[in-house]
Amino acid sequence: MHLSELVARFAQQPAHGVPDWMLGFYKRQAISFADGLTDTQTHVCWFQSRNFTLDLRLPLEQHQVPAKPLAACSVEELQQLANYEGWEALCAWEGNTLSWHTDTSFQVHNRWPEPGVLKRIGNCMIEFAPSGAYVEDWRLQSSAPGALIGLRLLEDRELESGIVRHRGGGLIVCGDYAAMVLGRAQPLQSEPKGAMLRDMIARLGDDPQWLNRAFNFETSVARGSLADGYPVTLSTCAARVSQPLLPLDGFDRLEDGVHVSQRLRIDGIDRERIFAIDTLEPLVHFAQATGFNGDAAQWYEREAPTLSRYTRPVV
Repeated sequence: MHLSELVARFAQQPAHGVPDWMLGFYKRQAISFADGLTDTQTHVCWFQSRNFTLDLRLPLEQHQVPAKPLAACSVEELQQLANYEGWEALCAWEGNTLSWHTDTSFQVHNRWPEPGVLKRIGNCMIEFAPSGAYVEDWRLQSSAPGALIGLRLLEDRELESGIVRHRGGGLIVCGDYAAMVLGRAQPLQSEPKGAMLRDMIARLGDDPQWLNRAFNFETSVARGSLADGYPVTLSTCAARVSQPLLPLDGFDRLEDGVHVSQRLRIDGIDRERIFAIDTLEPLVHFAQATGFNGDAAQWYEREAPTLSRYTRPVV
């Protein structure tokens, strides 16, 4: 069945999860560090379902490696690719702090080990590192009300051969946006222990089989609709840009009620993806405003001639 039919027929929402104001697609406006420096240019995307997060971090387009076979990449280009970031992880909300665990990551070490202390006002969500190392300004991207779908990928397997193509990852659809992570079939062992991906690529980058294993990973972000599909706009795999994020048909809810399968055909090979359901919600409002309490509303109205002089939406 089509993904839109799946969410309509089998709507469900977990009993626990992050607050409603955290749901949806955020792009980072800025990160400011304790040394007084700020980055406003890196593409950083945060997709939030009820109980897991998808994340993509890429340099500007002119600094990304163009689509080409790995064998055609120079040593310098392989090092550029080695610094891309994409991951999926379960999350836990406690007090005003969000932490992550059980991740599927392109990197082989945790680049962001701290939890986030979060507060949102309007469409602006601020994340403080508890150590004081940085603060991030995230902006909820504007979307019409629409479905919130969170599916965690367990495996992607070829039907005839049984070969596993991907393990771990997930799919989040939130209104006008969608994102997907496809993890490696087998995890890379950090060798020597504690080595970073860029170090491993510098040492093993002349082994084509190892390179294919290392780069058998995708994180992609897309914009579109459940009706017309979601073309990819940003991806760790440059060749995926402008392609459909995934086929939107071939879904079925399994009899246990907690898993979903998708049958699809990629490069002439029939495959099946098995997902665990986080949430299937047909209609969520991704509101840009968080509202004022009574006293604050009176203050804002009273002081509007100056407070609203230059205000505009910023996403």
